Amino acid sequence: MSAPAFVPQFREALEAADYTYDAVAELLGPTGHAALSRNETTPALRRTTGRSALETLTRLFLLQTPVSVERAEQALPGLVDKLCNAGLLEQSVSEVAARMDVRPYAEGDRDLWVVSDLTPGLDGAPNKVGSDHVLGISSASTSLAQLTIREPVGRALDLGTGCGVQALHLAEHAQEVIATDVNKRALWMTEFNAVLNGVSTGSTSGTIRTRDGSFFEPVAGETFDLIATNPPFVISPATGERLVYRDSGLPGDRVVEDIVRAAPDFLNEGGFAQVLANWVISQGTPWDERLATWLDGSCDALVVQREVVDPATYVELWLKDAGLHGLAGYAQRYDTWLSWFDEQGIEAVGFGWINLRKVSRAAKTEFLDWPYDVEQPIAPALRDWFDHVIVTPDSVLTRRHDVQQEQIGLPGEADPEAVVLRQKAGLRRARTADTVEAALVGACDGDLSVGQILDAVAQLLEVDPAETRATYLPAAQSLADQGFLVSP
Repeated sequence: MSAPAFVPQFREALEAADYTYDAVAELLGPTGHAALSRNETTPALRRTTGRSALETLTRLFLLQTPVSVERAEQALPGLVDKLCNAGLLEQSVSEVAARMDVRPYAEGDRDLWVVSDLTPGLDGAPNKVGSDHVLGISSASTSLAQLTIREPVGRALDLGTGCGVQALHLAEHAQEVIATDVNKRALWMTEFNAVLNGVSTGSTSGTIRTRDGSFFEPVAGETFDLIATNPPFVISPATGERLVYRDSGLPGDRVVEDIVRAAPDFLNEGGFAQVLANWVISQGTPWDERLATWLDGSCDALVVQREVVDPATYVELWLKDAGLHGLAGYAQRYDTWLSWFDEQGIEAVGFGWINLRKVSRAAKTEFLDWPYDVEQPIAPALRDWFDHVIVTPDSVLTRRHDVQQEQIGLPGEADPEAVVLRQKAGLRRARTADTVEAALVGACDGDLSVGQILDAVAQLLEVDPAETRATYLPAAQSLADQGFLVSP
């Protein structure tokens, strides 16, 4: 399996047309660009009536509108026949149409292009896709890219690569990227996209190498410094037609559980595994208690629940994603799925992130229910959480630069009802603090130890210093764990 020889020439044509994310956004304007994100093309079509190569490629690949053979040849000199033979285009007597999506994508100041199957459902058209459909850039893929920790590593694994978006990101900071999938069309697109974006698919360092197989099977016995995965996590009875990009074939959230349980065995010491996931929220069992049973104690674990939806909302979302809304049998499928949820005792579904780091010491774990806005990319904040700070009376800490204090109470009131410590960056956590905690955070400037600060606060409040240390050292540890206090 390898990318066609003409791919570098194709890249040159895209570059010559300035077919980039920023240029397309400027061409379409805010209204057209926003409408396209909602799968509506009319405003964008009204902005692309000229004859530039950029407009031709935008209409062809993004708006799925046929263009004349002449215009296609001008934008893709010497490439139309080759792209037709490779399955990216199709040609009639007078027109050329796209059979695959070629989408400009931006990573910082780097321009990328991602080939995938055509976006279904434009302008209200039917959006039912085949079982081996290869999804392009989506909100899920960008979410995983934003939470994946970016630091130089030796080996990285993109588990269930799809069209290879994560592999392209990983190749920027990993010497070797292994990209696995059970969909052979996805692996072909991953190799095509690697070459299209100037990444080697050979055996040298800084490469993307694809492997065919299910989950960890293609890498049995190997270990990695970083695993990133957006698995097919849709929670369903695992009956009916399977869409490989979203359906694992396993019932419930077994696919996520299996990945979380298996991942530690494939991590090097200090290695990370980051999973974008759905999970079951069972009746009578807190979500965090259930997910805690998946952890074996070999990894630090930060699990963040970003959203919770009820069964009806969840089923509607994925039935519509499969293009079944409005088709015969829709109501029966809906009822069957809801009945299965009832039988399984599923009261809701959680969306979020599971982040693991392999450690040789006692692991620390946090389950955070956090549906609030966070800073993007969130990866640096997640990385900071894994910095293991053990707070003792002799620890010297500093207040994180973005922490601010808010007081709640009537204007001019001497004693506020509450003091809130709030982070302005990262996860943007907030926590209520009492007088001692607020004073501790305020005084942590890298000069005095935690014990010295607590002793001084106890003296000011005329309370027992030993009791103050015993009470507030755990609070200092919690403040450090949550990132309010950091090592200088």
